[in-house]
Amino acid sequence: MIAPPLVFAGLAVMFLVGMWREDPNALPSAREGQLTPALQVAPLGDLAMLDEAVLRAPGVKLVNFWASWCAPCRVEHPNLDALAAEGVPIYGINYKDNPEKALGFLAELGNPYVAVGADEKGRTALDWGVYGVPETYVIDGEGRIVIRHPGPLTQRVLEQTIRPAMEKAAGQPG
Repeated sequence: MIAPPLVFAGLAVMFLVGMWREDPNALPSAREGQLTPALQVAPLGDLAMLDEAVLRAPGVKLVNFWASWCAPCRVEHPNLDALAAEGVPIYGINYKDNPEKALGFLAELGNPYVAVGADEKGRTALDWGVYGVPETYVIDGEGRIVIRHPGPLTQRVLEQTIRPAMEKAAGQPG
């Protein structure tokens, strides 16, 4: 008879802890602060191929998981284009997609990516801890994940999350 009140109390504590987090909707990332996981990607058409060496190269960069069938990916695309136009290196990982449709998506909306890899079976996404597309990672000049953002990159997300993380990754006060 004491078990139901204990279960209720435990659930109430978990609920309150969840409410006190900065963003209760944020999905935590176990990868932040760690080196980027290995890539298991294939070429996408004749686009420049993403490899692990580029992720470990000096400089701040973004890695964006996307798919042609993903409506939020279409929504965030103009913001990726704008970042690329500013000179921010963005690397794309096309997630479980038809290669022709993925190439058509980039032909229609523009290609903001310096290089792309196709994650045909979703293995790389699994290794990185991707919950769903789109998902974007800020990577520092040593190949460490500074922050992971699940969901589309909106102007608010860019200003409140991505740009401060890029400053942190560059070693600037953020």
